[in-house]
Amino acid sequence: MEKYNQLKSAFAFPVSGVVAQNRIVMAPMTTFSGNPDGTVSDQELAYYKRRAKGIGTLVTACAYVTPEGKGFFGQIGAHTDEMIPSLTKLAATIKSEGALAILQIYHGGRMSPPSEVPNGEVLSASNVPAEREGAPIPRSMTHKEVLATIDAYAQATRRAIVAGFDGVEIHGANTYLIQQFFSPHSNRRNDMWGGDLAARMQLPLAVVDAVKNVIAEHASRQFVVGYRLSPEEVETPGITISDTLELADKLSSKQLDYLHVSTMDFWSGSIRDQQDQASRAVLISKRVGAKVPIVGVGSVRTFDDAARIVEAGIPLVAVGRELIVEPDWAVKLYEGNEAVRVALPLGAKSELAIPDAMWNAIVSRPGWFPVEE
Repeated sequence: MEKYNQLKSAFAFPVSGVVAQNRIVMAPMTTFSGNPDGTVSDQELAYYKRRAKGIGTLVTACAYVTPEGKGFFGQIGAHTDEMIPSLTKLAATIKSEGALAILQIYHGGRMSPPSEVPNGEVLSASNVPAEREGAPIPRSMTHKEVLATIDAYAQATRRAIVAGFDGVEIHGANTYLIQQFFSPHSNRRNDMWGGDLAARMQLPLAVVDAVKNVIAEHASRQFVVGYRLSPEEVETPGITISDTLELADKLSSKQLDYLHVSTMDFWSGSIRDQQDQASRAVLISKRVGAKVPIVGVGSVRTFDDAARIVEAGIPLVAVGRELIVEPDWAVKLYEGNEAVRVALPLGAKSELAIPDAMWNAIVSRPGWFPVEE
């Protein structure tokens, strides 16, 4: 098992100095299982506790920073100080098993369902709906609302500090609000928050600055800041890898602890150009990896899958669906036990501590998870 020694080695986040016990990250995954008021449910606490043992860093499912940013039923909130006791339970549960606890903070923007936001009013950079059936037409945010939303990310970070988290991950990926401001598809503004590439970067960079500032003011301990991005969009106009490399350049100068490159398959090529088969995360790592660590993610199932990514020069590897299927994945890595489950056993919901709503979402979407015959 010596070939996994690098994967099992400790990692010090370069800016905060926080040390993870290894290079394994649990990827943020939606549970659909928070309480209606945005607090963390007992089922979620059991789900996280079951998976935190043995991994270095656990990134939670995204927590909305404003009521208008709630993106789906059963999402947890970090939008008011009333959430702090709930968030404290979550952080303590994760850390009790030895993992670092990172709270992912988020706003759904035009991807928020009208049923989940105040007055059914969906907000975005511009009044351009997503290219999906039944997508609501959002209202373009005012300058004042943009500033308030930037501050909301900062206040959510303050709550994470008070709650005992080890850090936050700014969710700038997967078509949600921060990406919507960066995208030429969803951002058609002509003020300081939109226009050319430099203007479309303004909100992502302002959120990072606000988060960093509140940490400097309120954190009395080391505190991690990461940023998650999606390399490309399929829409025309849409985000290109060239755009993202420019954004990565800017982000790499912001004293971040990591960039989390969100892909369905780490090794897959462009979703815009079938001829371009280079891994998006590897391209980003070659551009800025010397300045900011990269987290690679996407279809990591076996120990060899993870080791191959680390060997490619990516210092951190996020494991997602595989930790749903095999909660003891990291424990088995340390035990030298390569008999890891790679398909979901349909009769093992209780053993796997998967919340009811999350389980129902998984089994109702054939092909999302590999399932045991």
